[in-house]
Amino acid sequence: MNAVEQPELGEYGHAGDDHVVPFQVGDLDTRGRVVQMGPELDAILSRHAYPQPVSRLLAEVVVLVALLGTSLKFNGKFIVQTKTDGPVDMLVADLTVPGSLRAYARFDETRLDVAVAAGETKPEQLLGNGVLALTIDQGPQTQRYQGIVALDGASLEDVARTYFRQSEQIPTDIRLAAGQQVLPGGNEIWRAGGIVAQFLPDAPERMRMGDLPGGDGDEIDPEAAIDDAWQEARLLVGTVEDLELLDPTVGSERLLNRLFHEHGVRVYEGVELKDDCSCSRKKIETVLTSLSDDERAESVEEGQIKVRCEFCSTEYAFDPAQFAGAD
Repeated sequence: MNAVEQPELGEYGHAGDDHVVPFQVGDLDTRGRVVQMGPELDAILSRHAYPQPVSRLLAEVVVLVALLGTSLKFNGKFIVQTKTDGPVDMLVADLTVPGSLRAYARFDETRLDVAVAAGETKPEQLLGNGVLALTIDQGPQTQRYQGIVALDGASLEDVARTYFRQSEQIPTDIRLAAGQQVLPGGNEIWRAGGIVAQFLPDAPERMRMGDLPGGDGDEIDPEAAIDDAWQEARLLVGTVEDLELLDPTVGSERLLNRLFHEHGVRVYEGVELKDDCSCSRKKIETVLTSLSDDERAESVEEGQIKVRCEFCSTEYAFDPAQFAGAD
């Protein structure tokens, strides 16, 4: 039997699920990345069996960290975390270069039930007010870089755009989508997708973004100073529908061709994403060793110190005697 030929780079279906595909549109001075997530995302979410609204929110955060984290050119970790006053008060996802992902959510079950019963399940309603932090961690011998953006009733897409506008000063547009796919037989799996596009011309002065309205009756047009090439690229990205980001039959390459075929789009070898928690018995043992005897005693259950990883739900058990005299 002949081996099945795999699509080559640039052909439809080459990337498949759980691969971030970098792309460039030379005519529009635009670069970006696109991803469709399937089995690896579903493994992360199904492990926790979160309520559907929570899983949907966390899926968007996972896509966001995948799109942004895979742009790092060094070994390290990229972390996206929300801290808010809504029913879903914390979402955390991180990517360890090149593509190891993990994520978890924290929510108030009673408040979430009330919100769902009232039909208040939009992301901004579930998150409430607070902050979104984007952190780059290059290791223990380096200083962390962190950007913080207010979450004040905006979607995660809008918050990401604000971050790049304020912190990076790079014209950026982003689309995120998450949902469940019903498989033959009735099983449901989580899928998500996203695309980020950035305007990076050779002449930095072209990157100037339009002024924001100043209030008090000002009639500033926020679009007035936007470069024509970026204006077109942004409008094209704005046509992306949720279904295109979720449907595995569309695929990343097909979507990019649909968006930019008039200008020509170049794709590059993708980055594979994996459900891969970085916890280990050794790391947790090191943390426990650093605690006092009293602190460790508070964690003893049925004669053992038990620690459960919030990300992957793996439980580790230790004999308290092995830490005797550690402090």
